Amino acid sequence: MTAEAGGQALFFARNFFVANASGYKLTDADLAQVICLRHASASFGFTDAMWAKYSDALSARAGNFLDPKTKQAPTVNVYQASGYGEALRNVNVTIDQMAKRGVRFAVCGLSTRATAQLIAQKTGATVEAVMTELSSNLVPNARIVPAGIVTVSRAQERNYTFAYID
Repeated sequence: MTAEAGGQALFFARNFFVANASGYKLTDADLAQVICLRHASASFGFTDAMWAKYSDALSARAGNFLDPKTKQAPTVNVYQASGYGEALRNVNVTIDQMAKRGVRFAVCGLSTRATAQLIAQKTGATVEAVMTELSSNLVPNARIVPAGIVTVSRAQERNYTFAYID
């Protein structure tokens, strides 16, 4: 999943709630959604504190993603921030908003480990220390999963519907 697709997944998650409410009179509590942040979108599974500390590495792992306002590596998780409007594919639908509605976030452990390795190389820290720090600084309703692709497969085995955003 690309960094941009991670943002668009937020927008579609909101649409899922809206359409189910208007078309079927279902409430947020009637629905279950998991957004799997994997590959280049996994960087957005981490808090602003991690983006402030490791912006270059998180940006690099997100496909050299740049903040559309500053044209630099973001120093905040832009998908937790509002005020970007059409500049981002989430169109102001934030991680925090979706977490409050019950969306769960799965953050790919393999991608997180690759990020930790990059950070460790740049900082001299151990990979395990960085993994612990990243794992302790996840966005709301998130958890590290062994691998995004495995998590998606396991969810399908339990009759979750899969929607791929690219």
